[in-house]
Amino acid sequence: MQIPNDAVLLRIFLGESDRWEHKPLYEAIVLKAREAHLAGATVLRGPMGFGKSSRLHTAKILRLSMDLPLVIEIVDSEEKINTFLPTLEKMMGGGLVTLEKVRVLHYRSGDSKETTKHE
Repeated sequence: MQIPNDAVLLRIFLGESDRWEHKPLYEAIVLKAREAHLAGATVLRGPMGFGKSSRLHTAKILRLSMDLPLVIEIVDSEEKINTFLPTLEKMMGGGLVTLEKVRVLHYRSGDSKETTKHE
């Protein structure tokens, strides 16, 4: 699969406790992105953050939160991201979704790396 050099980064900010059809929302979004044949998705877990409500979410031991901030990042062509947005809209109850244009330098699997010896 190729991603064009000029692509779009879809970034989704949500909470760990957000749900969609009885499963974690982040998991549901990643599975839907895979079904849509998007190039890939990564879920990042934040140790601390706050959103619109200004309620602090933290992983500190004394203030253990079950709702840590999560960010899902998906990079693909603008066309494929735009096609995915209506699906995402149906799933999102709250949170923040951003789009930004990015320049892809390379996108390749690490499985087929060729190594060369320099002497």
